[in-house]
Order: sequence, then C-alpha cells, then structure tokens
Amino acid sequence: MKWKDRLGIRLVAYLGGLFIMTAGIAVSVKSNLGVSPVSSIPYTITCVFGMEMGNATILFHVVLVLLQILLLRKNFKWINLCQVVVGIIFGKFTTLCNSLVALLPSTDNMLIRLGMMLISVVLIAVGIFFYLPANIMPLAGEGAMQAVSTITGIAFPKVKIGFDCSMVIISLVTCLIAIHSVGSVGIGTVMAAILVGFVLGLVTKAFGTWRDHLYYGRIS
Repeated sequence: MKWKDRLGIRLVAYLGGLFIMTAGIAVSVKSNLGVSPVSSIPYTITCVFGMEMGNATILFHVVLVLLQILLLRKNFKWINLCQVVVGIIFGKFTTLCNSLVALLPSTDNMLIRLGMMLISVVLIAVGIFFYLPANIMPLAGEGAMQAVSTITGIAFPKVKIGFDCSMVIISLVTCLIAIHSVGSVGIGTVMAAILVGFVLGLVTKAFGTWRDHLYYGRIS
C-alpha cells in the first residue's frame, strides 16, 4: 500500500491524536502536579518568562528543528521543516485546550488532582496511539531524538530516555533558580514518564489491530 493511500483517514486521526495529546497536557497543567517530560520545557518557559504556553510550545518546536539542522547538516531532509507547521498546530491546540480546561474549578484535594493526572496520562497515551502510526510527520521532539540517534548510533529508546531526563533536569534547575520552586516538575512528571508507555501498550494491544486496519486496510 502506498503512503498516500487512506491519507485522508490517517490525517484526520493524526490531527485528532495531536489534539487528544494537548488535552492531556492541559489536564496535567490544571492538576498542578507537574507536566509530562515532553512538555516540561514549554511549561518552564511559561512559568519563568510568562509566555503563553501554546506560543512557548511553538518556540520549542522551532528550536528543536534548528537543532536537527545543526546535527544532521547536509543529511537533514528539508521536508522535515514541516515539523514547524506541526509545532504551530500543536501549540494552537495547546492554547485551546488550556483555555477549555481553565474553565474547570480548581481544587486543593490531592485525590482529585491525582485523578486528573491519571486522566492526563491516558489522554496522552491515546493521542500517541492515533498520531504516531499515522505516519504523517513526527513532532519535532521525536525528530530531534532520531537525529541524535542517527549521528551517535545510540538506539532510539535509549536516546528518548536521555532526552526526557535532560528536559526534566533543565526544567527543574531553571525553575529552582528563576522562580525558586519546582515549577513544571512534580509527581505528575514521574507518573507520566512511567505510565504513558504502559498505558500506550495496553491500548495498542486492545485496539492496535483495529487502528492498523483503519489506517492501512491490513491486520497487524
């Protein structure tokens, strides 16, 4: 099957997956327990500099694309500049979802906040489930990780672990220095780091065959 086959279905699922991911990020922000590692840098920019999180997300994606260009140089595929476009879409979705979730009442009840964080984990996992296998265009974070993996020869999963840990450490140190609090990092960050992959595995096991048939007309 050619890449363009069922492109319309995959594009809708891709955009839907991105939106579900940003909804999960927004819920994690609302829980005030820390955001997932991939969102820690944009949220840190928001906490430290006051930039709206959607715009901070767009800026972060642009920086990651520039990083790919610096790392890969002549091997950089210019089609991957489309990651900037995806970053803009992701940023606008982030702004919309944060606005919607802000309408929910705030609470200091830890059980409710933990529940919100668990909902966030599920939403992020479901978003990845739809977005990534659609094979449209990766987010700039994954593009940067792949670039590091390519030039170092380190396996992608190991690069991802290192990348996520680096973002969390940078966010934590920046927030501690600039605003004297942990800012974007908290128990929710740890929950997301541990549980998103686990939930994604469960969802894929249960619905992966259906998704692959929908996307490509085949059974995985």
